[in-house]
Amino acid sequence: MKAEENKVALITGSTHGIGKAIALELARNGFKIVINGASTEKLAKDYIDLLSEIYEKNLKSNHMFIQADISLKEHRNLLIEKIQEKFKRIDLLVNNAGVSPIERNDLLHATEDSFDRVLAINLKGPYFLTQLIANWMIKLKKELGREYLPCIINISSISSYTSSTNRGEYCVSKAGVSMMTKLYADRLSEYNIPVYEISPGIIDTPMTQSVHERYDKLINEGIIPLKRWGKSTDIAKAVLAIVKGLFPYSTGSVIEIDGGFHLHRL
Repeated sequence: MKAEENKVALITGSTHGIGKAIALELARNGFKIVINGASTEKLAKDYIDLLSEIYEKNLKSNHMFIQADISLKEHRNLLIEKIQEKFKRIDLLVNNAGVSPIERNDLLHATEDSFDRVLAINLKGPYFLTQLIANWMIKLKKELGREYLPCIINISSISSYTSSTNRGEYCVSKAGVSMMTKLYADRLSEYNIPVYEISPGIIDTPMTQSVHERYDKLINEGIIPLKRWGKSTDIAKAVLAIVKGLFPYSTGSVIEIDGGFHLHRL
């Protein structure tokens, strides 16, 4: 039996891209998984097929999909209620849900509507979902004792510290996620609940499809020391390393999965 067996992970924004890769990696390593998406009404057949292969005959008892928009309070409450009803526990929250602006507009012409939308999904939603999950984890700590070792992982971005003046609202939202990591790491240290931040670089996902040609050029020109696109599985492996307990004396730490983009180079 794997150490992670019977542990439950909620991965927001996990119907595709990075979130999907994280969900599958956790499933392969014994976690029961809660998949979440806002716009998807049901999981794609290929996703279900992969999960069926992983869980063999126990698909229904090991996973659930909840359509919910984490920017909305009632949807966040729904997530918690459904997880409590089915699994009775939560061991891992991965705050991965996020969106880019519908239109990339110059900072001098960006709209309040776009700002409000991006900040609500990318920052407000995770901030208050983490509040709900953290309080539940604290309660479970008291009930389950020392064997219960939960954690929280926030997926931020190199955009948390890198200026992109045609999508300022996205950069601001991810900078907020970075501070959110520090705040919750500080507050939850009292309960020995570590909080980590994974900062992806240029990752090949549906979100980056519209700028693929531009980033191809930048990568070839050396903007990233390791001259390749990042993969969703690169992020998933970092999540797995955390939940395997390979960072036992860390909280509030930022793990850069960006091919070296963060390096200051001459």
